[in-house]
Amino acid sequence: MIASEFVERLLGSVGSGTSRHQVVAPFTGEVAFELPVSDEGDVDVAFTRARMAQSAWSQLPVRERCDVFLRFHDLVLARRDEAMDILQWENGKARRDALEEVIDVAITARHYGRNSVSLLRPKRRRGAIPIAVGVVELHHPKGVVGIVAPWNYPLTLAVSDAIPALIAGNAVVLKPDWQTSLIALWAVDLLREAGLPVDVMQVVTGDGPVVGPMVIDRSDYVMFTGSTRVGREVGARCGQRLIGCSLELGGKNAMIVRADADVAEAAEIAVRACFANSGQLCVSMERAYIHERVYDAFVAAFVASTQALTLKGGIGWGADMGSLITERQRDRVLGYIDDAVARGARVLAGGRARPDIGPYFVEPTILEGVVPGMSLCAEETFGPVVALQRVTSDDEAVTLSNDTTYGLHAVILTRRAHAARELAARLHVGTVSINEAHGAAWGSTRAPMGGMGDSGLGRRHGDEGLLKYTEVQAIATQRFLGFSAPGGISDERWGGLMAGAIGLMKKIGLK
Repeated sequence: MIASEFVERLLGSVGSGTSRHQVVAPFTGEVAFELPVSDEGDVDVAFTRARMAQSAWSQLPVRERCDVFLRFHDLVLARRDEAMDILQWENGKARRDALEEVIDVAITARHYGRNSVSLLRPKRRRGAIPIAVGVVELHHPKGVVGIVAPWNYPLTLAVSDAIPALIAGNAVVLKPDWQTSLIALWAVDLLREAGLPVDVMQVVTGDGPVVGPMVIDRSDYVMFTGSTRVGREVGARCGQRLIGCSLELGGKNAMIVRADADVAEAAEIAVRACFANSGQLCVSMERAYIHERVYDAFVAAFVASTQALTLKGGIGWGADMGSLITERQRDRVLGYIDDAVARGARVLAGGRARPDIGPYFVEPTILEGVVPGMSLCAEETFGPVVALQRVTSDDEAVTLSNDTTYGLHAVILTRRAHAARELAARLHVGTVSINEAHGAAWGSTRAPMGGMGDSGLGRRHGDEGLLKYTEVQAIATQRFLGFSAPGGISDERWGGLMAGAIGLMKKIGLK
């Protein structure tokens, strides 16, 4: 149980709105606390404070801004138990999944804390006329970045996106999901302890459809993680204001089990790929295409490993899989399962609610015989459910994997990594994990992470994960000569000389 004094201290930093929202603890279904809900006046105040603080923050040397996040890295690791307790209490996830969030935030803080000085340093670029023209590229902060974060990974998807935005010199106004606002407030409190000026990062709370647009309409750039439906609305709203946005949206991710896969190893990876965070994970596998040579053996091993998972409620270690977050989410997932079974799908494992464990628990579920026409076939389930299908070749697996409007993540399980890389390049997704569930791709913070198609636009992580929060400026200085003909030379003659010089630049290999 989280101490009430601790909760009240964190909630005390939320705005002055009189409305309250009851946050229900997923493990018990009981009210955990009442969250103050921000009104439009609170949102205005948050942006006013953020804008006033942003100017001074952006004037600090990048190295000093980075140092805040390197200190934050240490604090997160030192206070990991505190973070995991809050994550489990608000979200209902297993502690192993909560630890994954803590580690992710620390890794992201370290990555940008170590690399942002070089990324943001002014860079010399070759000018139009070598030597005669000098060009410098600068990166300026956007201003105030609005981050609208979801409930499924509420620490990662709030703080890991805020870190590069802040290091780039922006202020941030964060709107977490109201089911998981406490962990966001905890993280901001820790950032301030690490040295972040108080007003540089603000938190506003409330219902997404109400408070989200308020944040978007006041931001200079928006980072949104959520459903494709809402992402389209966010993109349209940003487009009307001519501001940029980065959108990580839904997925209907596919796993390919090749004919040469080690069946036992593949089954263990598949369990994590499909059921981590109770399937409430944007990069979770919801479809599996298994080569016919290993299908029966893989399915037997996968079912056995899935049925051996420990489902357990309560804060602490010992659970392989936790709860779904709300009654609504539980009913949504069960609705997909029931629809598929009613239309002919077969349950190989799971398929039931488990009220004996907790009010929102659903067993990890493996289905066979899922076909077009079933809602589960094409729509994102966002729960612990995977549909299996037998295939005869890699080509068939790729074709079926790409038969979706989404394009977020994929998994390939094989003994031949080189062949799998060639296969991966044919998949229309932003990231592919070979012989791993999702950590290999997500945790590689030097590489970009994001989706194609209906899975969104923009990238987090990598250089783009920082530079997207900046305005790029090019300053060109003409040192001598110019583009107009010097005195005594006709325009025609000058044109010929310029064309010859440009041709020479190609011949000598200038890029």
